Amino acid sequence: MKAKQLLPIFWVVALAGVLAACSGAEEENPHAAMDHGEMESMEHSSSGELPTGLEKAENPAFKVGSKAIMKSDHMEGMNGEEATIAGAFETAAYAVTYTPTSGGEPVRNHKWVIQEELQNAGNEPYKPGDKVELEADHMAGMEGAEAVIDSAEQTTVYMVDFTSKTDGQAVKNHKWVTESELSSK
Repeated sequence: MKAKQLLPIFWVVALAGVLAACSGAEEENPHAAMDHGEMESMEHSSSGELPTGLEKAENPAFKVGSKAIMKSDHMEGMNGEEATIAGAFETAAYAVTYTPTSGGEPVRNHKWVIQEELQNAGNEPYKPGDKVELEADHMAGMEGAEAVIDSAEQTTVYMVDFTSKTDGQAVKNHKWVTESELSSK
C-alpha cells in the first residue's frame, strides 16, 4: 500500500485507541455513575452566600484563612489538593440521593447538603431514609428536588478555595467539605 492509503487507516486506529483509553479511565473514576452532563453541571465555585440560619463554628479544627489538605473524592480534582479555609460552620451534613428537577438519572450519595439547605428543615437533624426537599443549588436540577437522606452527621463543614488538579481552574467558596475530609498539611 502507498503512504496516502495508510493515512486514513492510521487515523481510525488512533481514534479507536483514544476512545478506548477514555472509556477505561471512566471505569476507574468513582464518579462513573454520573454522566458527563452531570459532571459539567456541578458548581465548584459559589458566590459565598450562606443559607439563612447557618452558624459559624466557634472553635473549628481548621481556622478561616488556614490551609488544609482535602481527603475527599466526591468531586473530581479535590482529593489531595491544598485548600484555603474560607468559612467554618456547625451543622448537620447529609449525603443525599435525588432525581434532578431538570430530568435525567438519579444522583446517588451526593455529598454534601447541610441542614440549612433543606426546605422547612427546623432544628432537628434528619436520619437516613428521611425524605426532604432540597434548597441547595450545588448542581443544576438540585434546587426543589425531592431527596432521600443516605447518611447524616453532626459536624463542622467548611467552605474552601482550591485549584482543581483536573483542569487547573481556581475554585472559590466551594460548599461543602466536612472536618473528616480535611487534614493538616
